[in-house]
Amino acid sequence: MAPFFFDKNMTDKNNEELRPSKMRGVAFPKAKYGVIAAIIIIVVVNLIYYKDFIISLIN
Repeated sequence: MAPFFFDKNMTDKNNEELRPSKMRGVAFPKAKYGVIAAIIIIVVVNLIYYKDFIISLIN
């Protein structure tokens, strides 16, 4: 049970957007897409960097 001083309007103020007003209209991508992109970039860079080593393991 909520205390008597708990007000719904108080929680609405706490849940407001924390971004600056000029950035509120900007659509940010989901964090999971950033994680996937970072993993792909790391794998591709490592494949390019260790290309000779990987080829020598195959032969």
